[in-house]
Amino acid sequence: MGATVDWLRTTTPGLLVLCGLAIAVLLFAIIKVKLEPFIALLLTGLALALAAGLPVSKIVGTAIKAGDSLLETGFGGILGHIAVIIGLGTVLGAILERSGGADVLTGKLLNLFGEKGTPVAMGLLGLIFGIPVFFDIGIFVLAPLIYVAAKRGGRSLVLYAMPMLAGLSMTHAFLPPHPGPVALGGLLGVSLGWLILMGFVCGLPGFVAAGIVWGSYIGKRIHVEVPDEFLVRKEDETAPAPDEGERDADGSGGVATKTVTAAPPSVGLIGAIIAVPLVLILGATFGTQMLDKDSQLLQVLTFFGTPAVALLIAVLIAFYLLGVRRGSTVQELSQLTAESLRPVGMLLLVVGAGAFFGKVISATGIGTALADTMSAAGLPVIVLAYIISCGLRIAQGSATVAIVTTGGIVAPLVASHNYSQMSIALIAMAIAAGSIILSHVNDGGFWIIAKFFNLTVKQTLQTWTVLETILSVVSFAVAAILFAIVS
Repeated sequence: MGATVDWLRTTTPGLLVLCGLAIAVLLFAIIKVKLEPFIALLLTGLALALAAGLPVSKIVGTAIKAGDSLLETGFGGILGHIAVIIGLGTVLGAILERSGGADVLTGKLLNLFGEKGTPVAMGLLGLIFGIPVFFDIGIFVLAPLIYVAAKRGGRSLVLYAMPMLAGLSMTHAFLPPHPGPVALGGLLGVSLGWLILMGFVCGLPGFVAAGIVWGSYIGKRIHVEVPDEFLVRKEDETAPAPDEGERDADGSGGVATKTVTAAPPSVGLIGAIIAVPLVLILGATFGTQMLDKDSQLLQVLTFFGTPAVALLIAVLIAFYLLGVRRGSTVQELSQLTAESLRPVGMLLLVVGAGAFFGKVISATGIGTALADTMSAAGLPVIVLAYIISCGLRIAQGSATVAIVTTGGIVAPLVASHNYSQMSIALIAMAIAAGSIILSHVNDGGFWIIAKFFNLTVKQTLQTWTVLETILSVVSFAVAAILFAIVS
């Protein structure tokens, strides 16, 4: 027995077995036992640490001091990096949505592209509006607009829904301030500026292939009518009024009604507010590459381009231009902020627990053992990252769990190489791409899409599941090619 334990704790095959068992237990707890991922990750991480023989003082600290423990540094390190960003990003998305920004963008894009180009307009709507809002919230807000467009066009709901879903999925998987990319920034030590750049470079080709090309192809072959009960606006309206057709917070589809007291915001204003944090963050990233480190301008760019500061500025601008100036009180804006932040708590706990799990993996030496094994097999880190992320996504359904778990496993491999920020960002894109592949019945998003777009399970597999797989594969292919060139 003692020899077996020593083998598990000190040899490369043993450590790999421990890692495999830990991941298997994690998946079993989430999939079969239906345990909340936060609890499953925490329990599995603690069990792995004990099984690997790590000292209790290193795992949880002592009764007097726990600040240096894996538990606190695992949670605290990542949450200190992402909590403010995700919180501010959520609030920004809420004020943009409540102001009627989605409606304004829809009207502009429809006028620009015309009736034949409406599916493309829906894709761009999802792409633009997906930057500041979470994936499921984007569906709740934009679905009524898709219903009206499909009813007017007299064509399949699938033709209009797939491009929009591809835009929302691409931004959610690849771009900050969404949880996955932000978490990868902290886990892999790469700036959000590089993640934004590589997110667009890798994600946009996937969006075109999955949303525009595939969406157009499958939308002409699977016809889905818009049920009358889905329509929350009159068909003859040319542009929906602000806040009309908003869905209940539980996503049940109930229509929330509000009294409109101000004209809709302009497209330019909505676009400018969305662009503010992206421009500031990219300014700091390019400034670091182009300016002297002692430059006063670089200090200014770095301060305002810090993601938390950039998003705070955007939130304050949105509060004034879309709130106070349009008649909202500070109390109403505070209430909106509180409502929008309620769902964020569990998300942060899952990310923190995933980071702790990754910290344990690093401390046990499993990461080094895995690096040695992969090096011997000749498998590039970026391919390994994609395969692990794909496996976790397919097995348990959660993109966030797949990202933070894969990031923790791959982080030691990345740290062992002298990769550039661009190369690390491409590895992050591979992980993000893997986390969205083959969405099926164990993914909550699968059922949201089936419900909101009147699809059977078979139709959802034929449309949405294939769309996600194309988006994943194409985006990874772009990341892998670029990685081979720059690394």
